[in-house]
Amino acid sequence: MAARGHVQDPNDRRLRPIYDYLDNGNNKMAIQQADKLLKKHKDLHCAKVLKAIGLQRTGKQDEAYALAQEVAALEPTDDNSLQALTILYREMHRPELVTKLYEAAVKKVPNSEEYHSHLFMAYARVGEYKKMQQSISAQDENLSKTMFLPLAERMVEKMVKEDKIEAEAEVELYYMILERLEKYQEALDVVRGKLGEKLTSELQSRENKCMAMYKKLCRWPECNALSRRLLLKNSDDWQFYITYFDSVFQLIDESWTPPLEEEHSLEGEVHYSIEQAVKFIEERITEESKSTRPLRGPYLAKLELIRRLRCRGCNDEYKLGDPEELMFQYFKKFGDKPCCFTDLKVFVDLLPSSQYTKFISQLLEVIPLSSTTESEIALPADIKALQQHLCVVQLSRLLGIYHAMDKKQKLTVVRELMLRYHHGLEFGKTCLKTELQFSDYYCLLAVHLLLDLWLEEGEEMAVWQCLTLLEEGLSHSPSNAQFKLLLIRIYCRLGAFEPVAELYSSLDAKHIQHDTIGYLLTRYAESLGHYAAASQSCNFALRFFHSNQKDTSEYIIQAYKYGAFEKIPEFIAFRNRLNSSLHFAQVRTERMLLDLLLEANISSSLEESIKSMSLSPEEDDIPWKDLRDNRDLTVLFNWDPKDRDISEEHRKLSLEEETLWLRIRSLTLRLVSGLPTLSHSIQPKNSEKTAENGVSSKIDTIRSLLQQLEAAVDSGKKFLEQKIQYPVLGPPPTRMAGFFSNGSCQCQTSLFYLVSDIYELDTNGLEDSAEVQERIGNSFKSLIERLTDLFNKCKGDLIEVRDGTLKTQPNLLENLVFFVETISITQWVSSYCDGVLRPFKSNLQKKKKKKKETNVAMPPVFTHFLDYVTELQTLTSNVIDHIKGLEIILTALKLEELSLKDTLLLQEEKKFTKTVQGKVQSSYQHSVQEIGELLKKRLDTIKKLKI
Repeated sequence: MAARGHVQDPNDRRLRPIYDYLDNGNNKMAIQQADKLLKKHKDLHCAKVLKAIGLQRTGKQDEAYALAQEVAALEPTDDNSLQALTILYREMHRPELVTKLYEAAVKKVPNSEEYHSHLFMAYARVGEYKKMQQSISAQDENLSKTMFLPLAERMVEKMVKEDKIEAEAEVELYYMILERLEKYQEALDVVRGKLGEKLTSELQSRENKCMAMYKKLCRWPECNALSRRLLLKNSDDWQFYITYFDSVFQLIDESWTPPLEEEHSLEGEVHYSIEQAVKFIEERITEESKSTRPLRGPYLAKLELIRRLRCRGCNDEYKLGDPEELMFQYFKKFGDKPCCFTDLKVFVDLLPSSQYTKFISQLLEVIPLSSTTESEIALPADIKALQQHLCVVQLSRLLGIYHAMDKKQKLTVVRELMLRYHHGLEFGKTCLKTELQFSDYYCLLAVHLLLDLWLEEGEEMAVWQCLTLLEEGLSHSPSNAQFKLLLIRIYCRLGAFEPVAELYSSLDAKHIQHDTIGYLLTRYAESLGHYAAASQSCNFALRFFHSNQKDTSEYIIQAYKYGAFEKIPEFIAFRNRLNSSLHFAQVRTERMLLDLLLEANISSSLEESIKSMSLSPEEDDIPWKDLRDNRDLTVLFNWDPKDRDISEEHRKLSLEEETLWLRIRSLTLRLVSGLPTLSHSIQPKNSEKTAENGVSSKIDTIRSLLQQLEAAVDSGKKFLEQKIQYPVLGPPPTRMAGFFSNGSCQCQTSLFYLVSDIYELDTNGLEDSAEVQERIGNSFKSLIERLTDLFNKCKGDLIEVRDGTLKTQPNLLENLVFFVETISITQWVSSYCDGVLRPFKSNLQKKKKKKKETNVAMPPVFTHFLDYVTELQTLTSNVIDHIKGLEIILTALKLEELSLKDTLLLQEEKKFTKTVQGKVQSSYQHSVQEIGELLKKRLDTIKKLKI
């Protein structure tokens, strides 16, 4: 802020000390200095704004805002005040106020190019594109040259005619405008013409743009000739092979023939038959054999051509060779490269399933493995042979060979893979901590086999072996993200969140990853009773989403400043995609519910909590129609065959399930936020003021939300009837199934129906209300019964030793968390009931005293409520006692002394088993502790319910 050029204005000299104090973070001195200056110079607006910046930075936001608005109301035009206010509004996260500031400045000084520029940038920051255009239209000719480019084709055309286009960015802009206007021919002419010569900053920029326009115009001869020409230059560029094949088959389908006398096309010779394509690919392979560096492109292109010809049902006549033999030759040439597996993965469909085992045996025969006296299996002597063997093992998994094995065979393979893993560590002794071990994939594949045994055959021991091998792998390869991600998924499935937070933190997720993989963390933190960690994980995600809104505005402005116009639509699309993120909506909703759970009616009243969140039952800020699923569901490596892998159908179903669950959670939050709106004094029946004071509309809102909740619940139940099973490493299911099966859903909806009945009693009074009172009494009884049922589903041991194996019941934790949540909503609704019934009771008692009658019968609703509160207290106390019991059992469990049946693991691996079991036990203790503490606080608030 202090870096301001030398200006003669004496005010600059007066303001200098305040700037210095602010720059050095000495905000209190800046405020004092500003006060001194304002005593002498009352009209020095900038001093007031600098004082406001000091106040803002010392946490006095309201004072700062009031002071800033005082100055803004005067519509200042001096540069100092405007810049200082811009800085202040940015720190307040109020960019929309900057636009008002410069709108006023531009009105007063219409000829200022600088103010017009600032106004344009302010509009860009808040996404006011229409106003950006208007602001530019108002500027002088000079400014139009730099600012009007993205908004007017005519302006650029004029510049072209006057030969004024000099920079590459201007050509890019012209191309972008024409492309968006769908004037593809004109865009092609620009790129192929003299202006196109300026497109030099990106490799093959001109050719790529030409190709894009040829495709738009369906000019397949040109597409073909250009891709052929580019492949002659670089026969390893895969994107041009795809375009070459696409264009050849388009030309065949159109029965295209070249003109007799003219050139084939603008780009030269065209290939329009399968024979020419086959010959061209064979020539590329011959050329490759003369190359000093082996190129993968031509060999893969041959397989791609076979695949395409097979799809068209015409392979044999062109004698391209047997895919099995071609893949075998490819493996011999590139098998020691890590990319060999991913290259061949695409083409395994070309192999007949009867040949799978033979193909794998054929590959194994060419790998130089040597037997040693110490080991019963042949091992690779160097890293090249290890990579080749790893490729074959991955292909075996992909072809389903491991899946077809029985339990005993799978365990033998796991043991072999782990022996190979330990042997491979010898090659990585000099690796840095940040580097991966060459044999890490052996360990991962062994874990995948054990996961099959656990989840498909119910082998409980296998999950502990999975965790043991992964923890061991991580100790040798601390930077392996795959080990960490798989550990996160398995620990979460076991209901142990404590180790997950540390693992996720060590992944060091950056920027967009908070949206793409953040679900791994936020899905489980709260549902497993780690409330503090849940708050933290929600904060991580929300901080990213909120800063994105600010940051992308800055990126857009920088793109305008530096002429990177083609990036602007990308930044806008990026911002919109994040603002519509499913994960963003989920985290926002869950964070608010969590805050209410931890604070409402504990450290502050429900009303205060809702007010601080600016929650309103009428408002729904989730963009339901535009929700984007940005989750990366393939972040975990997977070698499963297609029929077991995550499909597009799984993605759609997962998005549908997540959206349904989000709708239920969002409606629950809005219903809770509606409770305080009902609890102020109600006008008597038939009063005209009822509609005026808005309360009747408030209960209508609650009833409407309740109907929506019922509809969402019905949709959720219908969805779950499909009994969808996602792949093991596919999307984790939501909490919706547990919410329905344990009875939480019925409890919560009946609570909101109770609110409606209590409101009716409140509005109509106690007279002639026997029916409503009876309904309320029945609701209290059924609610206690439902809560008791929910508690019964929380009973059982979280961890126990059975038949020499550790068994866990993580669903008990999820049920306990749902119980605490339901008890909290029960308590909020009961507080509302208490607030309604208490005045009625005190009024009756006053009447009683006046009339001096002792036998006036009290309405039954009071007795119902008192009985209900007593039972609620007893039930909550019982749950707290049960949780104490769980704590005692978990503390007494000496897992390190257990000798579990395990013939698979070696002795040195078993020390990791102890670590893993300790982590799970500690996590369960932590969960139970946090749930117990929160429940005690809720019990204290229930005890205050006495009418």
